[in-house]
Amino acid sequence: MWNLLQPSVSASWIAGFTVCLSLLVSIGAQNLYVLRQAVQGRHVHACVAWCVLSDAVLIGVGVGGMAQLLGASPVLAYYLTLGGAVFLFGYGCFAWHRAFFAPQAGLRATGLAERSVVGVLGALAVITLLNPHVYLDTVVLIGSIGARQDGGLKWVFVAGAACASLVWFVLLAVAGRRLQGVFANPAAWRVLDFVTGATMFGLAWWVGSGLADLQA
Repeated sequence: MWNLLQPSVSASWIAGFTVCLSLLVSIGAQNLYVLRQAVQGRHVHACVAWCVLSDAVLIGVGVGGMAQLLGASPVLAYYLTLGGAVFLFGYGCFAWHRAFFAPQAGLRATGLAERSVVGVLGALAVITLLNPHVYLDTVVLIGSIGARQDGGLKWVFVAGAACASLVWFVLLAVAGRRLQGVFANPAAWRVLDFVTGATMFGLAWWVGSGLADLQA
């Protein structure tokens, strides 16, 4: 038990925590989806649990060697990237449709006709697993850094990263609940959907711009 207090163990945990937190604090598809669910007050705990678990698993996979596998398989990387770009573009289209053509959609979403937890988590899983930006952050970047840790310290690094993910998504959920009054106004939903759509289009362009390099 006291081994957790050793400097090397603490350093690995802190490294995992800080690296993961620095990459999580950005506007992305997953963060915006969790924020939207928190504002609506629907299945927030399940969303937070999924995000933390998926981050931990993906980072663990990266630490275990998947980052090197993706680097050695350009065909897999190409189709993963292509699918992610198409998905992000489509997600952006739906968001802008709500922003420009369905201004009451946000208010209706907080009504009685709720999606089940399976439906909400299914959509979140698609957003998470079809977004190549998630793999770049967790598997490739964070995983590659964690893979440099010695022996069992790799998994201490993963634990630190999972703790950072938990802290971030809990803060996001709390922020969403505090904004519920603001989002009683349809204009606030339109702004959120506009920002979401613009973010998704930007990510789609960024992801798609890397396809030429993968074909080379």
